[in-house]
Amino acid sequence: MDIISILEDKKRGRALSREQIDFFVRGAAEHTIPDYQLAALLMAIRLMGMDARETADLTLSMASSGDMLHPEVGGVPVDKHSTGGVGDTTTLVLSPLVAACGGKVLKMSGRGLGHTGGTLDKLESIPGMRIDIPEEEFMSIVRRVGCAVVSQSKQLAPADKTLYSLRDVTATVDSIPLIVSSILSKKFAAGARAIVLDVKTGSGALMPTLEKSIELAQAMVDIGHHAGRSIVAVVSGMEEPLGSHVGNALEVKEAIDILSGRAEGPLKKVSLFLGAQMLIASGITDTEEKALQMLSGALQSGAGLEKLKEMIAAQGGDPRVCMDPSLLPQAPVRYAVRAKEAGYLSHVNGTALGLAAQRMGAGRITKEDVIDPAVGFVMEKRIGDAVAPGDVLCTLHASSEENARETEARILSALSFTKEPAPKARLLYALLTPKGVRELNE
Repeated sequence: MDIISILEDKKRGRALSREQIDFFVRGAAEHTIPDYQLAALLMAIRLMGMDARETADLTLSMASSGDMLHPEVGGVPVDKHSTGGVGDTTTLVLSPLVAACGGKVLKMSGRGLGHTGGTLDKLESIPGMRIDIPEEEFMSIVRRVGCAVVSQSKQLAPADKTLYSLRDVTATVDSIPLIVSSILSKKFAAGARAIVLDVKTGSGALMPTLEKSIELAQAMVDIGHHAGRSIVAVVSGMEEPLGSHVGNALEVKEAIDILSGRAEGPLKKVSLFLGAQMLIASGITDTEEKALQMLSGALQSGAGLEKLKEMIAAQGGDPRVCMDPSLLPQAPVRYAVRAKEAGYLSHVNGTALGLAAQRMGAGRITKEDVIDPAVGFVMEKRIGDAVAPGDVLCTLHASSEENARETEARILSALSFTKEPAPKARLLYALLTPKGVRELNE
């Protein structure tokens, strides 16, 4: 067996056998297949697809390409994963809240992919924060604090680590088999027994149509259920940035603002709904109503913010940022993007906004790029809001005046306005469980 014959089969749309999949997964894990051949195979999979059996085989093969953990953390290990979006900071809000309610959040996150932000990049904007933590220390933090968010270790799903970095720079991010196998292989390897998936849909999502988002969610729920996990998937909206802040340090600040009770909005609402599903999947409570009451209590009492401080300190970061977000990296230039005429914000190109942040320095275009944690922007208007001439649409946090002017043009081109009132963007579409699909209208 060799990689060329595997490439030839997939190029022609043939289904790969389990043996062929195991061969190239092992090659990715052990670095015995060159990146250029792996990149070619990723593109062939992106173009020709994989059937359900291939996707399941790929997921399980990637999960078993390294260590398989069986964590003892004093409760049901629960994890949440988002398929990626813009201004999606739910992990930093819900992880400490769920921990404050007795959950054991075992979270291995990734870096930015394409136009979407990465939780690890956000965490690294906190001074001193460590995300590369040995497995036993990771488990110890979860046992003691209740939550930890770390990078994927070299021993866990190493094939995914190789393929994940290649997908980001080869335009193969938006492939259902590659998304499913990447997400679930890490969850299975890390030992999560309860999994909540946040599948985004809309202009800022990897899956821009509701139909494709539900297809992705269903594929992951089916594979997770057959692997013996308690698993659900929420399909949520990404027609505009979920939070108002886009950029690494800025998104950490917004999470702190929510946990401190200083901020409301869609990010908080979606975080609470996902957190409720985590508490139910963990067996801590049995209804959404009870779960939401518990999470709201942890928010109001400050217990969630205290858990975030504990987690940051346990991972070597400066917990003072929770009381003083100005300790986070600050961009030297602030620049207001203003409306030219009156109207209503009717449409946002979420992908274009994500790419604007990427080009500011908040994301990577090549694997070697170094992120600027301070840059990004704060959206001052949301879809459906009325706008008057001169109103601030967005505040840029830029590295230079030139960077700000270039970004202003990108921001304005991503926004559309109408003279007539426009409806607000939808936040929650569906909840998928092994028992079926429940429509959400929020």
